[in-house]
Amino acid sequence: MSEADLVAARRANLAELRAQGADPFATLRYEVTAHAAELHDRFAALAPGEDAAETFAIAGRLMSIRSAGKTFFADVVDRSGKMQIYVRKDAVGDAAFTTFGALDRGDLLGVQGRIFRSKMGELTLRVESFEIVGKSLQPLPDKWHGLTDVEKRYRQRYVDLIMNAEVRETFIARSRIVAEMRRFLDSHGFLEVETPVLLNVAGGAAARRFHTHVNALDIEVDLRIATELNLKRLIVGGLERVYEIGRTFRNEGIDTTHFPEFTMLELYAAYWSKDEMMAFNEELLAHLVAFAHGGDSIVYRDKEISFKRPFARIGFLEALERWGGLGRERLLSAGGAAEILGELGLPPSPSHAHALDKIFERVAEPKLVEPTFVYDQPVVLSPLAKRKPGDPELTDRYELFANHFEVANAFSELNDPDDQRARFEAQVAERAGGDEEIPPPDWDFVTSLEFGMPATAGIGIGIDRLVMLLTDNVSIRDVLLFPLQRPLGDAPAP
Repeated sequence: MSEADLVAARRANLAELRAQGADPFATLRYEVTAHAAELHDRFAALAPGEDAAETFAIAGRLMSIRSAGKTFFADVVDRSGKMQIYVRKDAVGDAAFTTFGALDRGDLLGVQGRIFRSKMGELTLRVESFEIVGKSLQPLPDKWHGLTDVEKRYRQRYVDLIMNAEVRETFIARSRIVAEMRRFLDSHGFLEVETPVLLNVAGGAAARRFHTHVNALDIEVDLRIATELNLKRLIVGGLERVYEIGRTFRNEGIDTTHFPEFTMLELYAAYWSKDEMMAFNEELLAHLVAFAHGGDSIVYRDKEISFKRPFARIGFLEALERWGGLGRERLLSAGGAAEILGELGLPPSPSHAHALDKIFERVAEPKLVEPTFVYDQPVVLSPLAKRKPGDPELTDRYELFANHFEVANAFSELNDPDDQRARFEAQVAERAGGDEEIPPPDWDFVTSLEFGMPATAGIGIGIDRLVMLLTDNVSIRDVLLFPLQRPLGDAPAP
């Protein structure tokens, strides 16, 4: 049958249900008293042929219907998992049995009955009554995963979630991981805040911006590329420990670890340096690994990665010397970094900072599998970080890498307004040279520093990348519920 024929058959079944007085779209609610996983846990020891005394009501999507004369076996899938159901004509009555026969795979159903274990050993709900709570008018695919369907999986995530339990588990895990992160931060005295997404000047990172127009004010604005500058304004205002988990937008490329819209945790603590933040970062990550996996390691793509403390540590320049034979003098010279790019076969970069970033990405990141703190990044890479005491060409900063990509970025925040102004002025020159990733300076942020910001440490953690690690997913799109796609065209007529 063609897809059009399958849809027509489902609509015919809908008409039949309505004729029987069982309109699936008329139901307002259904009283659920249990979920599939709860019943499997509770009755794990139930013997074959034995019925539970209590009656339960579950609701979910009807899957895998099997007919055998005067009985039906089917699976009902709810948010927690799958429960087999058993429908007998003599138990539900002739009319209800006829109604059940007009149901399709994918329909939504509430069922009530007692739990027993079938002859095949499967825990089953013996249906005493049921109610149709929704109708699927589109046929569900028999197979959904696979490279040929990967774009459709992202475009129609709702079908992906229906068909693939592991996809549902990924997003349930994501929600629980973020909730646990909030609990951990709250328990350490941090205050969750919300800062604007629309900004006159989007600063706090080197990235291309999204622009839009606010009609009411007749002004051009940017979508934020970081929450950093507003959160540090709150530190100036005396809030001392703040964090935000929110969407961030960068108008750049898409690959397995980058997406134009992503979720970041940014956190700032007054009176801390990057050393206290490093210890806190280590504790937070180890806690989340234990929460998600029950131990101090994860298995990612069949490879075990240990998050046992302490994590490894290596200096930025030390890493490039060890794995690339590259000396400090060449790296800290714009001309020297440009030469290294050519030697590595990489295209020219618009700025010294961009060149260093690409060199590190090529030379060092492939070596960083176990969680590793890379510290003491050059000033040119860190326009908002405090200089390292005794070495003004470097900053008091670190990045945490695991499985070859950056998971966190942290530093002792620059709180000297004159130094910050000078660095912004240097960025103006680099921006004029053609580096579109450098945002215009936020001069009001310099003004805020002139009111006095205490010694402060800040950190940014990519939530999507962290969830990728903790759920064993290889693409950032696999942990985003509705990743942006090119449109297919105008929507079809109903």
